[in-house]
Amino acid sequence: WQVVKCLEYGLKPLAVTWKSPARNQIGQKNLDNLVRLGIDHIDYQINPSIEKKFMYLALKKYGSTAIPMHMAIHSIPLMIATNFNIPLIIWGENSAFEYGSENEQFEGTLLDSKWREKFGVTHGTTAMDWVNEELSLKDLTPYFGPTDKELESKGIKAIFLGQFFNWDVEESLRVAKKNGFQSLDKPKVGYYNYTDIDDDFISIHHFIKWYKFGFTRLFDNLSLEIRNRRMTREEAILIIKKTGIQQPDEDILKLCQFLEISRDHFFDILETFRNKKIWNFENSEWRIKNFLIENWRWN
Repeated sequence: WQVVKCLEYGLKPLAVTWKSPARNQIGQKNLDNLVRLGIDHIDYQINPSIEKKFMYLALKKYGSTAIPMHMAIHSIPLMIATNFNIPLIIWGENSAFEYGSENEQFEGTLLDSKWREKFGVTHGTTAMDWVNEELSLKDLTPYFGPTDKELESKGIKAIFLGQFFNWDVEESLRVAKKNGFQSLDKPKVGYYNYTDIDDDFISIHHFIKWYKFGFTRLFDNLSLEIRNRRMTREEAILIIKKTGIQQPDEDILKLCQFLEISRDHFFDILETFRNKKIWNFENSEWRIKNFLIENWRWN
């Protein structure tokens, strides 16, 4: 939808992709289809051994597998725009606006370093914070983007398309399908069978929220459906009750193989991030007090 909208308005976009080490078949198929719409494209792949070290360190320190991913997707396009003197970078939705922010300054048009620090899903860290004995400055080169001053000196702006057009996943799907996009038979994670499907690790990023916050990707998606008045809160709660936590066992296995760790070690790490403010150990199992749904299947 983003690319189609740019083409409709006469832009000639250069699409830039951070290539996940877990890109799957449908992800590659949809990406190939995207390029066939009539655009130039750069597929940027980072040394997998560096990503493996970085991802494992991020998992242990912050209980997040996606810090390297978010750092890469917020730096690589900026580097390329700077190197090729491209004046406009177009992102998708502004999460500060779509999902809420306590500060209205982040709900505007521009994506800058302050926005990335707050909403870039990197726990407020930059690439420099991860330089250590295992990861050198050179190793982490792809994660260092240009500064705001460097972008400003070249007249480069980074904006959110969602600031100018109504952002709705159903409309995005309609346009994407019309232009050859393929979805899955059932959701990989969450409610939608067309989001978070091109990568086998993103489901784990969403799954870990269950330990930290006591809700899942399904809660996120259904909240949007309620907001867009496509279902009621009561209908959403029934879906959650029927679906459960959607533990992505196949993807967890793939991640453990990539990181060269055992499944037990993975879950031992997750336990260190279980939020004891909301979780209580009762009757030999972890439970959330006053949970949204009665008779929840805790095991």
